[in-house]
Amino acid sequence: MFTEEKEKKAKYGSVVFVYCFFCVVLVVGLVRIAKPYDNFKQNLMEAEAAVEEGFLGATYSSRNLPCNAHKSRSDSVPAQNQEKLSAQTSYFYRQLPPNSYCVQFDSFATMLKQVNTGKYESRPFSIGGYNWSLLIYPNGNKQDNVNGYISVYARIHNSSLMTNEVNAEIKFFIYSKIKDQYLTFQDNEPQRFHMFKPQWGIPTMISLSSFLTTTNGFVFDGGRSVFGVDVVVTEPFKKWEVFSNEENIRDPIYCWKITQFSTLDRNSYTSGSFSCGGRNWVLKVYPNGVGSATGNSLSLFLLSASNETDYVRAKLRVLDQIRFTHLEKQLEGWPNATENGWGLDKFVTLADIKNATKGFLVNDTLKVEVEILSFSKTDFFSL
Repeated sequence: MFTEEKEKKAKYGSVVFVYCFFCVVLVVGLVRIAKPYDNFKQNLMEAEAAVEEGFLGATYSSRNLPCNAHKSRSDSVPAQNQEKLSAQTSYFYRQLPPNSYCVQFDSFATMLKQVNTGKYESRPFSIGGYNWSLLIYPNGNKQDNVNGYISVYARIHNSSLMTNEVNAEIKFFIYSKIKDQYLTFQDNEPQRFHMFKPQWGIPTMISLSSFLTTTNGFVFDGGRSVFGVDVVVTEPFKKWEVFSNEENIRDPIYCWKITQFSTLDRNSYTSGSFSCGGRNWVLKVYPNGVGSATGNSLSLFLLSASNETDYVRAKLRVLDQIRFTHLEKQLEGWPNATENGWGLDKFVTLADIKNATKGFLVNDTLKVEVEILSFSKTDFFSL
């Protein structure tokens, strides 16, 4: 009998334990369900309290609309309580209003009630040939697991996507009536928008408590608030150039025979145009020199017939017509300022030219030669 009574007590204790366990599970579930509502309710109460305080203490003129243009000036005073902003996001105050779009709420508290835990989406506006919307989550974007912060996003409409992707620089704004400036948030890198990523924003732009703090001036004139966005579409480049060097020169050597050299009486003479490497060139000679070489040396230059100003490697020669020990000088560089070409003022002395043993002047004929080794080229392209 004692054993039966003991078994009954054990069964009764098990039933009580199971009952208590299910009660605990039920209470925990109710707490989890009620917590978001309590947070939203608390935020809503804070918003209503801030609006009431702002309404009672408002001393500002409602005629000064915050979306009016002002002279641009930045204020280095940062926002408070922005510890959750990413390292790539910077913020500052400025007087210049948004250039793209602006949303004004006559009553932030009313909008918060109506939106609840969702979002407010602006009407579409056109920037850069695309349609955009400003998305504002006054109580945080729950899809990003945010609560107690205002989340903002810029969204491109997929129907306006004409290409695979769009790159844009985004800035978000909140107007402060006390400062008469805009608290500006911007990312340091352009953002990429496409069909599978149509929006980008800042989930924790500003805490709701900081936004509702009267001394910050974001809620003013009995409850008004202003948000804005700038969208700057950065189009990919459509014009470019390719710089390269041409080294496989076709027909690289040209020889110019100057006859009756002793009778030349002009300052300079230019050869006929010749083609090397697919480009047209000319040689220019000053029989009596130019610049510091005047009266003592022959000056010799290679010029581009089409006034190209590229980097050139070449060899200029005055030919020895007897022993074939030519006088050769190598050139390398960009064209000089004097002739817009490549060459030397003092290439060979007039005394050496007149010296018959040198073999430069035979039958009153002087032969000069150029060998083009390479030249740079720049090709231009556009879409």
